[in-house]
Amino acid sequence: MLMRSIILVVALVFAALAARPATAADPVFPVGSHIGLVPPPGMVPSKAFEGFEDRDKNVAIVLVELAAAAYADIERGFNPDALKAQGTEIESRDDVALKDGHGFILMAHQDVAGTKVRKWILVAAADDLTALVSIQVPEAAKDAYPDDAIRAALATTAVRASVPEAEQLGVLPFTLKDLAGFRIVRAAANGAALLTDGPKDAIELNEQAVFLITLGPPAPEQPEERDSLARRAIATTPGVKEMRIERAEPLRIGGQPGAEMIVQAKDARTDTAVTLVQWLRFGSGGSMRLLGISRADAWDKMFPRFRAMRDGIEPK
Repeated sequence: MLMRSIILVVALVFAALAARPATAADPVFPVGSHIGLVPPPGMVPSKAFEGFEDRDKNVAIVLVELAAAAYADIERGFNPDALKAQGTEIESRDDVALKDGHGFILMAHQDVAGTKVRKWILVAAADDLTALVSIQVPEAAKDAYPDDAIRAALATTAVRASVPEAEQLGVLPFTLKDLAGFRIVRAAANGAALLTDGPKDAIELNEQAVFLITLGPPAPEQPEERDSLARRAIATTPGVKEMRIERAEPLRIGGQPGAEMIVQAKDARTDTAVTLVQWLRFGSGGSMRLLGISRADAWDKMFPRFRAMRDGIEPK
């Protein structure tokens, strides 16, 4: 099940991203991404997802960032028989040493809508994340993209320790006018953003506050349905347990209808008491979920900063 989920993640199409200029020998990093590589000749940065593509030949390289702990989970969960049952035939698995870490490469083939496709998946532990690089080459394009060229590209995979703040903020479809002293950790063109108040990129709720932004579908028209949506959303919050809703009420946010919910809970790993605030902001084209979490003993200081970030979000 784990590897199936990872393969599905690799197949996801992300919102448009471009790459910064680089020399031919330097890894190219899509804007906002920690992962880069030197793509094979003929491939260019994609404007439809985070990676590279040759549209004429339907060849794609997709880059995905996962938590550092995911590497061990993937390695333990690797099961060729399970993948075969999903239609992916593993041809080989090879360990690989990279400039910025280590990992392994899976080479496989699969029939996709009647088309034979060769696939390479690099899973690498590097810096403070797990890098997933997926390359798909239809059989008809194998002469233009032979195995040697693909392996050479994978061998150049690199991870940069940090991404400039302006670069990450630039990919978002909205503007964050007030970061309230928070630091951005991850941002994507689909509107997802993770910010933290501490030095660690990993989410450590017992040590540092976090603020998460995600976009969703349009809100239900009826107020009672909006309340139900808010309760379902807060129930999906990872890393916490024993949640108790302290307050839930409608609230206008940025001139739009919304909902506010305050929740008391515990960090699932350490039992540290934490407090959550969730705001849902409903617009005609979609909704926005804003989630702030801090230690309960720091809540009085953190809540005004969460509100400042909430009130500083404006469309581009």
